[in-house]
Amino acid sequence: MASLPSYHIACDLGAESGRVMLGTFDGQRLKLEEIHRFPNGPVRVHDSLRWNLLGIYREILQGLRMAAQRGHPIASIGVDSWAIDYAFIRGQEPLLRIPYHYRSARREAAFRAARNPDFERLVFGETGIQFMPINTLYALLADQAEDVMLLNTAERLLLVADWIHYLLCGRAVAEATNASTTQLFDPRTHKWSDKLISHFGFPRQLFPEIVPPGTVLGPLLPDVRAETGLSPIPVVAGCTHDTAAAVAAVPAQGDDWAYLSSGTWSLIGVELPAPLMNDAARAANFTNEVGYGGTIRFLKNIIGLWLLQECRRIWAREGHDHDYASLTPLAAAARPLRSLIQPNDPRFHSPTDMPAEIRAFCRETGQPEPQTPGEFARCIFDSLALLYAAKLEEMERLTGRKVRVLHIVGGGSKNELLNQLAADATGRTVVAGPVEATALGNVLSQLLALDSLPDLAAGRAVIRESFATIRYEPRPDDAWEAAHTRFAQLPG
Repeated sequence: MASLPSYHIACDLGAESGRVMLGTFDGQRLKLEEIHRFPNGPVRVHDSLRWNLLGIYREILQGLRMAAQRGHPIASIGVDSWAIDYAFIRGQEPLLRIPYHYRSARREAAFRAARNPDFERLVFGETGIQFMPINTLYALLADQAEDVMLLNTAERLLLVADWIHYLLCGRAVAEATNASTTQLFDPRTHKWSDKLISHFGFPRQLFPEIVPPGTVLGPLLPDVRAETGLSPIPVVAGCTHDTAAAVAAVPAQGDDWAYLSSGTWSLIGVELPAPLMNDAARAANFTNEVGYGGTIRFLKNIIGLWLLQECRRIWAREGHDHDYASLTPLAAAARPLRSLIQPNDPRFHSPTDMPAEIRAFCRETGQPEPQTPGEFARCIFDSLALLYAAKLEEMERLTGRKVRVLHIVGGGSKNELLNQLAADATGRTVVAGPVEATALGNVLSQLLALDSLPDLAAGRAVIRESFATIRYEPRPDDAWEAAHTRFAQLPG
């Protein structure tokens, strides 16, 4: 006799959009349905970039109302989000300040002021996290310089998904996968680094209890139930960091694989049983973030389709709206490997005019400047594929692990041209999909928390059974060898 299906809500918050998704599990297969989608993005306020978190919460409530109207017996709910950014709470005040966006310039200044060799040895030795100006540590250093009264007044600091959970169920905690991204978390002990908190003079009360992924936090609060029409279902802190959720849903087997979570950012890495925090990992600026079950996501956080998103934004402002579906065939028709950029060059992190920056980089390095949208897109895709290859080889040297398969998940996995170029550049089999890995990992975390699945391996088997993937084999082409050499010589 077949078991009755169970229903689970995944609220998946990205830097460009948010979704409320309904997962249905029949004991063997998992289905996912989008209930509500809404735009997200920074709001410029007095020359600073901020997040409209209350607006995001309002949209989540709308999605929960829509899910409740389906009439299904919802078993649980969980939220995942981008990392790093945070809200302050105190008593009955759920938001003491409009939270800053991770691209706000204030973090860059704090980052530059803080870094020196002793600082890097101390911080990496405690956290194993790569040095990026967007990290939570530098936002807090900026707060300390600009608004120390707020730091001393706040009762807790909550990362975005944890803050939404707090509004839903009233429990203020930090889930480990997201906490591990802050550069204030010790991945060996799975606790906050009291050594760093004391060293920088941050108020200790800001840092809440840390819970592992798959923790049942408690039922929805009465006001949330009244607002949405849902019953007192449990709120589950699964993998609240969106990349951790995506990695949990990678349909992989064995240990000869790496993952690439492809979207605005590209996060490329392997799953390790313990952190790798030696001098070589620090010099290569790799990172150790927590995954489901206490695993470590040893990875490199690199720029991704942000490059093309920003080009599209500038073109739209000029009256030319190029969507991804039209850009990909234009890129396929463009001359391959004509112009290359170093995607991780800081000039591409937050430019006012991305196409102008790409042209300038090519001009300065003696390469033809892209002129058409297809040439820009091809330049970006070729450069990203070469960057993936470089980081895979670096990761193999650091870990001693041979990677034979690269699993690409997330929105970028829909780009067939980029997937094939990744296979060609890396010389490895690429397996693309599922697209909705983040929301699926969110649901898997809930199923594991409720004992509906025995372990993560069983969850990944469910993903393989439920969702089709596409394989891309590398095509022999001597041009890639010369391109690797050219790419390695680029500045940035």
